[in-house]
Amino acid sequence: MDPKTTLHRYLTQARDAVVWKLEGLGEYDVRRPLTPTGTNLLGLVKHLAIVESGYLGEVFDRPFAETVGWFEAHPEPEADLWASAEEARDDVLGLYARAAAHGDATIEALDLDAEGHVAHWPEERATVTLHQILVHVVAETNRHGGHADVVRELVDGAAGLRRDNDNLGNLAAAQRLGHVARLERSARRAAELTG
Repeated sequence: MDPKTTLHRYLTQARDAVVWKLEGLGEYDVRRPLTPTGTNLLGLVKHLAIVESGYLGEVFDRPFAETVGWFEAHPEPEADLWASAEEARDDVLGLYARAAAHGDATIEALDLDAEGHVAHWPEERATVTLHQILVHVVAETNRHGGHADVVRELVDGAAGLRRDNDNLGNLAAAQRLGHVARLERSARRAAELTG
């Protein structure tokens, strides 16, 4: 498999994993902040839609109309990391799907060595290639996918990489509880030893 196809496949898998984390949850659970910084599932999807559409759009002079100038139009800090009560879940998910389709078109149209410009990066590294940006977007999506993993587990205990493969090993529920208890004992013992 060529490098562009490989990177694109990993991006597609990461996108799917993030969206899957919202399935089966009510409006409150996809929106509620579950960390001290306010991390929430729908906000992660919104953030990824806006960020990806910039990196795989404007950076390569292929603007995605729905998000051009988004940060200037929404100057509130971290406005991209949560959805208001008036923003429908389907609208945020639809935005992400359309941003992904736009990104896919950019990936398909350009060679990995195609140059772009990231206006908000320091000038000495603002000129980039599609290859660099694909790696960046895959990393960004997986980073936030990890956040989504933890947040979803906090909501209802659902965990794993995909619906059909949790990628967590083969521990039964009772074994998992025993494993967690063992980790707790080990952590407490380490704290005692280092006092």
